[in-house]
Amino acid sequence: MELTAAARLVEYPISSPLLKPRVRVSQRPLAPTLTSFPKRPIFPTNHRQLLTMSQDPQRSISCAASVDENGSTITASPFAAGARIGEVKRVTKETNVSVKINLDGSGVAENNTGIPFLDHMLDQLASHGLLDVHVKATGDIHIDDHHTNEDVALAIGTAFLQALGDRKGINRFGDFSAPLDEALVHVALDLSGRPHLSYDLQIPTQRVGTYDTQLVEHFFQSLVNTSGMTLHIRQLAGRNSHHIIEATFKAFARALRQATEYDPRRRGTIPRIELLLFFGMHILFLGVRANLLL
Repeated sequence: MELTAAARLVEYPISSPLLKPRVRVSQRPLAPTLTSFPKRPIFPTNHRQLLTMSQDPQRSISCAASVDENGSTITASPFAAGARIGEVKRVTKETNVSVKINLDGSGVAENNTGIPFLDHMLDQLASHGLLDVHVKATGDIHIDDHHTNEDVALAIGTAFLQALGDRKGINRFGDFSAPLDEALVHVALDLSGRPHLSYDLQIPTQRVGTYDTQLVEHFFQSLVNTSGMTLHIRQLAGRNSHHIIEATFKAFARALRQATEYDPRRRGTIPRIELLLFFGMHILFLGVRANLLL
């Protein structure tokens, strides 16, 4: 008996280990059929975590749990093709995090991380990004908020990546400046598959309530690492710490909404400049060859 699975591997930037695909045992040999599809890596091959998804529109995404070196477990749930939903459960020695995100939601927020200020920011993400965001977390907040803040962001990034799927037809880029009273923050992002954070906030106080303001940068760095996005955050004005952070999350939500929405002119294509250059050079080559033949 041989294993059969008409699936492709999608690599994405996260430090967690391999998510093994669920396959079924079949009596028939593994041979190309009309429902077989090639394996195509979308992200660079130096990243270790793989998410197995099928190109067959009749099949759902299927992933099994994986265990990291530090004992953490990440589980990604399957959803029917066409549904842009990501659901992830992340369990470590310090935290237990469950995240569900619907990119085509209506702004529903149900967040309970044990960190009130972080819950407030996640509510802004849902409301201004028109995402349905459900986050439940327990962690060692009796020590501090660091581990819970980080693992919530890692799980959200993984859920975003799962929900995005093959990214066909999306705008890919998002850009927004959000004011909040005296504060003004600009966010630009690219759902490129290349994780990068450029962070420039000058938050004047060490804490907002009980929340350590150093954790804002750590939240976005963790989210970037697992979602594979390029993210630039710039503070243009602001003196109040709460206003600066909240304006950041609002700008991020609106930029993310822009980037994940469909561009009707693309008609299901992936916006990649590399493809445009390839076809442009190919057409130029054909033109030169035709002139030589004449």
